Amino acid sequence: MANNRAAKSGFAAEAQRKINSKYSEELAEECLVWIREITGEPENVSGDMDNFYEVLKDGTLLCKLSNQLQPGTIKKINESKMAFKCMENINAFLESAKNFGVPAQETFQTVDLWERQNLNSVVICLQSLGRKAGNYGKPSIGPKEAEKNVRNFTEEQLRAGQGVISLQYGSNKGATQSGINFGNTRHM
Repeated sequence: MANNRAAKSGFAAEAQRKINSKYSEELAEECLVWIREITGEPENVSGDMDNFYEVLKDGTLLCKLSNQLQPGTIKKINESKMAFKCMENINAFLESAKNFGVPAQETFQTVDLWERQNLNSVVICLQSLGRKAGNYGKPSIGPKEAEKNVRNFTEEQLRAGQGVISLQYGSNKGATQSGINFGNTRHM
């Protein structure tokens, strides 16, 4: 928890435990090693939550990473440790991640990192960005991105496919809905 916040209790604590249980130290470490490969930082690449948070929380390293992938992506990196300046850095990184092609559902909210609410979503975002890095001539991490495989069929091939009743449609072998009733029967 960030030092300026009270510890969560009850339902909130349970929800936070559930979120934290999804966090993978191995994937987090893979992300930090990859960031160091590109930027030369951080010194400590341990994937434990405390280190991962401390290394990335002010957003400066994330901004440097974006600028290493494509120079000039983030014009101004705030070195100040003031909360809103750090959150500006994180936000600038998130915008650049989207521009690099990270899908919106694989990004995170600024507070997920700044307030340490969901570090797993930060790992997911970095893994996704890591897959895109190869497109920018940098080392990448994770599985290789799939490439487009466009297929062009002739009209004749398309017509031939319409007449086929595939076994994929399966069979219900005479099954009916008789004997099934939900709730009360209708009284008339």
